[in-house]
Amino acid sequence: MLNHHKINLGLLMFVSMFMLAATPVTSKAEVYKWVDKDGVVNLSNIAPPTHQDFTVLKFPCYASDPKCRSVSWEKVPLNTRSFSSEIRGAAQFNAVDESLIRAIIHAESAYQVDAQSPKGAQGLMQLMPTTQKEMQVSNPFDPALNIDGGTRYLADLLLEFNGDITLAAAAYNAGPTAVHKYGGVPPYDETREYVRRVNILYRRYRVGL
Repeated sequence: MLNHHKINLGLLMFVSMFMLAATPVTSKAEVYKWVDKDGVVNLSNIAPPTHQDFTVLKFPCYASDPKCRSVSWEKVPLNTRSFSSEIRGAAQFNAVDESLIRAIIHAESAYQVDAQSPKGAQGLMQLMPTTQKEMQVSNPFDPALNIDGGTRYLADLLLEFNGDITLAAAAYNAGPTAVHKYGGVPPYDETREYVRRVNILYRRYRVGL
């Protein structure tokens, strides 16, 4: 069947180039696709108007990849339903805000259970092998085990950095040693982008927007 819709070629070229440039690994960044009233197919990293029906395309984008700055984290759809019981249980047991756990999962893996980074991080909360061993996570691709181990590790970091979410997030990405070394968020593009992303998502999950 022929598709008679016209396509916004500028946006299509942007998306195609972005997909080719992105690192071919784990979590999925999002591009929105919709047909406007004139029959034009639009592709954009910016969400369409709220009244507009749309689909979400995905392309490779690991947790802290600076290339993902083109994604509008202020507008990506939130996921407030997946793994509800696992997140709630881990949050209560470790006294960690559920919204922060969701922000970390969203930033790390976009809720992809089988996510794997180029550096070896695995699963929903992208646990490195050393962290898996430390937290006694036998299977990082098991959602319950991954969320439990990741949240316990996050709780340890929050305790170490006196509840400072920005520093704990920086340590989650770059390691606590780097945060102590620089006396704050390390001057790594990857880590600074990661902290920015987590803070945006955390704020949005807290207010549900």
